[in-house]
Amino acid sequence: MSYTRNLIHIAIFIALGLTLPMVFHLVGGAGPVFLPMHIPVFMAGLLLGIRGGLTTGALTPVVSSIMTGMPPLLPMLPVMAAELGVYGALAGYLYKERKLPLIGALVAAMIAGRMAALSVVACLAGLFGLTMNPMTYITGVITTGIPGVAIQLVFVPLLVKKLEAAGTVRRNAHDS
Repeated sequence: MSYTRNLIHIAIFIALGLTLPMVFHLVGGAGPVFLPMHIPVFMAGLLLGIRGGLTTGALTPVVSSIMTGMPPLLPMLPVMAAELGVYGALAGYLYKERKLPLIGALVAAMIAGRMAALSVVACLAGLFGLTMNPMTYITGVITTGIPGVAIQLVFVPLLVKKLEAAGTVRRNAHDS
């Protein structure tokens, strides 16, 4: 995939990562339940590979924070940038480079991203004396986000397979 085309795809996924949460927040704080920012990040990783996934995952919460104030700069922006960056990068690595099945790559990336979030919360709590308990935080986001994870497990693979079948992207590791 050409450099320019890859940048365009990244920009599209970031734009989706900005607009989907806005739509879900219109329903009254449904973002943490349905995790709409995660969907474009997983798709970017699975379709564009490590760099595209990492770039989309790390930049989407930053751009969203600048443009909308969400997530707030501290403590959530670094937590979400790390979590989503790991989601995108690992999904891309496992699916494009290691050739894991799509669902396996997606689930492994979900777990690793949550572990990254847990690590950042622990670091922030230690560095800044935040009252966030890392285990309480991760338990809460996992429990609250169960509907979003279910949506991701159903729709992300369907969308990725449709885009691959349409020839929009190839599974070849050298595309990214």
